[in-house]
Amino acid sequence: MTLIFLNGGGMQGGPLHGQLQGTPMLGRVKSAPKYRYFSVRDEFPAMHASGRAQVVGELYDLPLTVLRDHLIPAEPAELEIGVVELEDGGAALATVLRNEFLHSGDLTDISHLGDWNLHLYR
Repeated sequence: MTLIFLNGGGMQGGPLHGQLQGTPMLGRVKSAPKYRYFSVRDEFPAMHASGRAQVVGELYDLPLTVLRDHLIPAEPAELEIGVVELEDGGAALATVLRNEFLHSGDLTDISHLGDWNLHLYR
């Protein structure tokens, strides 16, 4: 089992939530205030450790087999697994923006919102 911070389609009600195979949410949390947060083509969010924004997400204690067999294969090429710092100083795995995509024209900075659902439904 491993902690994973989800901040996009894997969250409750999102299109990838079923990939969690019924893993219960531990709670809603925020990242530490050290990220930039992007919308990639308005299809999915991406975090990058190069800013000052906090990101809203959900924390799960996910079996590694679920991560390997279901969640990772569903993620787009622009994302990779990384470790993020949480607001309380803890750490969790998360999908983060690959460095080579940081200057892509497909990114819209939504750091001021820090919340994928706010971006989608504003």
